[in-house]
Amino acid sequence: MNEDIRHELVRLIGSDGSQLGVMSSREALEKADEEGLDLVEISDASDPPVCRIMNYDKFRYEQSKKQAEARKRQTVVEVKEIKFRPKTEEHDLNFKIKNIKKFLANKNKVKITLRFRGREIVYAHSQGVEVLKKIAEALGEDAVIVQNPTMEGRQMVMFVAPKT
Repeated sequence: MNEDIRHELVRLIGSDGSQLGVMSSREALEKADEEGLDLVEISDASDPPVCRIMNYDKFRYEQSKKQAEARKRQTVVEVKEIKFRPKTEEHDLNFKIKNIKKFLANKNKVKITLRFRGREIVYAHSQGVEVLKKIAEALGEDAVIVQNPTMEGRQMVMFVAPKT
């Protein structure tokens, strides 16, 4: 910006966006001073480098406003977790499925964890997969399975996300 531009020749773009041509950086700086604006280097990759006459503070302010607007509009996807046991009764299972549907309606991903205690681990691949299949069928029209059931230590984990 301004005196920090060390190139001999620059291609100058005026404050109104018009091409002013190739000139020395000193001349370009003088033209910027005449208008009471800054000389800003836009692209140093081209030959000669491209500079523009603009109000740099206003440009920075507008950029920060655009970034703030982008941050405001972005959605944060949370991962909610629901824990089950292999012997969870039907009513409790339906209640937790209803909660999973609420989370999916709020556009959150859900981690479904099936925890095995003691000797229940022996039935992990039979009862565990059966319970998770039942949950997946109940969520069929609301969710898509992101990660199929996998064993992580003494628990079986499955991820579901809302359908788009």
